[in-house]
Amino acid sequence: MARSKEFEESVVLEKAMRLFWEQGYEKTSMNDLVETMGIHRRSLYDTFTDKHTLFLKAMDRFGERIAARWEAGIKQAATAKEGIWFIFRYVIEGEEDTPAGCMMVNSAVELANRDQSVDHKTSYVFARSEQCLTDLIKKGQQNGEFANPSEAKDLAEHLHNTLLGLRVMARTSASKEKLYRIAEQSIDILEIQKKN
Repeated sequence: MARSKEFEESVVLEKAMRLFWEQGYEKTSMNDLVETMGIHRRSLYDTFTDKHTLFLKAMDRFGERIAARWEAGIKQAATAKEGIWFIFRYVIEGEEDTPAGCMMVNSAVELANRDQSVDHKTSYVFARSEQCLTDLIKKGQQNGEFANPSEAKDLAEHLHNTLLGLRVMARTSASKEKLYRIAEQSIDILEIQKKN
């Protein structure tokens, strides 16, 4: 007779996600995972197969988390510009009780050039983020908030690149004042009219 699990899979996956987010893939050992997740090594293998599979599931969980946070924040924004500012503030401030920076950016820097699965997952999340920004910029252009007539997709790529840089800088000793200055300069591009 098979033994029933003595843990909630989503709870232990959350713990693994936070550990990978903070330490990265290579630095996180199986012993670290067993200790942090509070489960037996055998249970970890039975449930998640191996460290790499667990890492990919943790990446999925992180991606879902960010998508849900962005969606909720954007829904509460009264304007497109407020929606974009919500995203930038979220990236700069992070969340209480979570590691600094972004697990997707960290994973892309650490592994994407040599791990096709990681590259696929980070590329997918980055594309979703760009699409979210594109939609907000289009909305702002249509309702007259943004004067820049450039393609919304091109402007979104620029803003997303800034967000990636801010996520990296959030892991350093850079001041939040500096990060907000960078954000403001980037968002200001949306209101600049092109000269003939």
